[in-house]
Amino acid sequence: MKFAVQYLSFFVIQSEGSDPDGPKKYKHYQTLTHEEYQDSELKLFLDGEFKRIAKRKADVNPASEQVPTKIGRFLVEPGHDLTSNPNYNLFQRLRTASDKAEFHNCGDDLLRIYMDTQSVRGGAFVLATAKLNELYDDPFLFLFKCDFESKIARVSDEKSLISQVEMAINAKNIKSIQYPHMPEEGMLEEWELKIHQASHARYFEDFLKYVSYEKSKPEIVADQVMELVHNYMETKWQGADIPYYDAVADLAAEVPETEETVAMRQEKQQFDIWAAGEKRELQEKWTHEHVVEATKQIVEIQPDLELKFRLDDVMIKGHMDDYGNNIHIARMNGRYVVLIEGDSFQFDKGVSPIELLHPEEMDEVLRRVGNGIRRTPPGEAPALD
Repeated sequence: MKFAVQYLSFFVIQSEGSDPDGPKKYKHYQTLTHEEYQDSELKLFLDGEFKRIAKRKADVNPASEQVPTKIGRFLVEPGHDLTSNPNYNLFQRLRTASDKAEFHNCGDDLLRIYMDTQSVRGGAFVLATAKLNELYDDPFLFLFKCDFESKIARVSDEKSLISQVEMAINAKNIKSIQYPHMPEEGMLEEWELKIHQASHARYFEDFLKYVSYEKSKPEIVADQVMELVHNYMETKWQGADIPYYDAVADLAAEVPETEETVAMRQEKQQFDIWAAGEKRELQEKWTHEHVVEATKQIVEIQPDLELKFRLDDVMIKGHMDDYGNNIHIARMNGRYVVLIEGDSFQFDKGVSPIELLHPEEMDEVLRRVGNGIRRTPPGEAPALD
């Protein structure tokens, strides 16, 4: 996969004063044609980045909210086509520029929009159109943002040893946009673009105001779970004096207060607090059969979902559909028990005595757990009983 650069514009964003967090300005350094790019130092710096960005995989529904690479989709009003989207139109003007002057002018327009982004930082901003000649006639548009590196020095002469490098950039943490998105070689999605940025930064998402991003898988699952909770509450409280959805719409509504309505609102608030919590505990509200059925509905829509939780300091990790099959949760003598079953063990790195175990039968383990027989912490005397 070798990209041939058509046009490339190089800009530098700097602080206007001594404060690095103060107002910013940008300066256009140079716009290069294909021939000029071949003889420039930028070719050595960027050539590998085009391929790396194009091959970087991303999911429309990412595995988490904080993934660095996302797929965006241009927003349009119902009944309208892509030409009604300002971000798309600007990208197309750059892709179809007929000479370096037009490409530079379109790049200026894009930089002015980008400079309105909140918390924009200094660095180099590069715009380029590049063709994949063996596959497509039309070029891709690439946007690169390289932040300035602090405390960078180069080896100097024997007397001064090193000299400070101002406005140093490197390719390691390049933020980028590629349009159009190429899910695989030979396939293009003209409605989609691919952005790559550090997880804590949102420069490109702020910059592209008319691009949307699909929800992450955890967000989708959370929505599905809350819909199941809503259905559960409606079924449970269908005999109350007011319908459940009225209580949801307005908890402070002036309706007759009965034991049922008070209990219903309290339970609704409990579910809301539980759903909003960063760290959540077992709620002990649904039966095993209810949870299995709810899990089945979610897995049918989102296969391969991860199941991850802690029991005290022990981390358990599997798939959502392992619950009720390979992973079981129970109570014994007032404590929680997690039972994990499978056909074989595999230990990674190091060697431990546990690997030499000849497992006991389950009834013997349950007898020990049921009798509360646990290993005494080091340095602590065993209980007298």
